[in-house]
Amino acid sequence: MTISRRKVLGHGAGLGAVVVAGPLVVSSVAPAYAGAVEDIIAEFTGGTEPGSGKVTLGAPEIAENGNTVPIKVSVESAMSADDYAAEVLIIATGNPQPKVAILGFSPMSGSADASTRIRLAKTQDLIAIAKMSDGSFYRDTKTVKVTIGGCGG
Repeated sequence: MTISRRKVLGHGAGLGAVVVAGPLVVSSVAPAYAGAVEDIIAEFTGGTEPGSGKVTLGAPEIAENGNTVPIKVSVESAMSADDYAAEVLIIATGNPQPKVAILGFSPMSGSADASTRIRLAKTQDLIAIAKMSDGSFYRDTKTVKVTIGGCGG
């Protein structure tokens, strides 16, 4: 078998493309299904059903730009050594990766309030679940309509 210069260059170019582009991986980005979201919630709560109240999720009803959606979460708590919000889980049910954030608090936080901007793939529900220091859980849900260019899509 003879090795020509053309074959060496061809194989080298192919190898270079694999190194630069990475291995060929066929994947599909599927929307988050209710089962996946429920699994995330069950993992966070240990199977405990969250109650309503105590946690408030603030989000716009309509987001003109899904790339930067402002959200705010607050938990009613004394924030004392005996009664405080330990963690807050934020979920975006329609995103490919629904678990957006887990925020940690302690009595030294003073208050259980946080705000940030998140990215939403489409119109969907946002869920905030607060874990209290006594092991109880509270939930709030908001629907955010994501428009395209502010034209109402």
